[in-house]
Amino acid sequence: MRYETPSLTRWNARAYDSSFGYVSAHGAPLVELLDPRPGERVLDLGCGTGVLTADIARRGAHVLGIDGSHSMIEQAIAHHPGLDFTVGDGYDFTVAQPYDAVFSNAALHWMSRDPDAVIGCVREALRPGGRFVAEMGGAGNCAALTAAVFTAWREYGLREPELPWYFPSPAEYALRLEKGGFTVRLLEYFDRPTPLDECPNGAADWVRMFAGSLLDRVPPAAVEPLLRRVNELAAPALRRETGWMADYVRLRFAAERR
Repeated sequence: MRYETPSLTRWNARAYDSSFGYVSAHGAPLVELLDPRPGERVLDLGCGTGVLTADIARRGAHVLGIDGSHSMIEQAIAHHPGLDFTVGDGYDFTVAQPYDAVFSNAALHWMSRDPDAVIGCVREALRPGGRFVAEMGGAGNCAALTAAVFTAWREYGLREPELPWYFPSPAEYALRLEKGGFTVRLLEYFDRPTPLDECPNGAADWVRMFAGSLLDRVPPAAVEPLLRRVNELAAPALRRETGWMADYVRLRFAAERR
């Protein structure tokens, strides 16, 4: 699925796996919630490099991984040659036969342009009674990180950046699911402070990885001092003696197609 975010299409898939592997590592409880069964058909929406797709397949399910990044899909195919992956559009994907479940980890918040269209595509991809199990950023996700970004941009006289994510409240997303033809069976909303172990430059590395599009309109000579200022602003809230933390807030849910 194409997320309409330039930074995503520029992600280095190899760096993503090595430096930001926690994205997949924290997905293990979500796979448990999905509880894939042998012979089930599962669609992994926003599969990245396919780590969790492979975990689901090891449970005996038939899995299709979809992602909007060509480099991610290339890596997924290279790392998991026996599985099916394709590049697709989260706002407008279709399937030939209905699936028993749609799974998504840390991807829905990138589909910010039209969340209802994504939910509609998921519903159409599922059989009646099929499961939609996902985790995404929730309201308040990365609040300290983004506050530092906004302040730094303002101090440098730059136009306020448009963030590429959608972080809904639990009530907001539950309502979208209900209106979209789902019954919500489980919804959890929780803080997940996450060490940025592979970010020697702290918040600056995080911005480069997850919000690189914000730098597109920054004069090249200003990028480095701007990111240093982001670090200075974010440090009081996010830097510990043991290293940098990301102030993640997650929304996890399981819903059933009516």
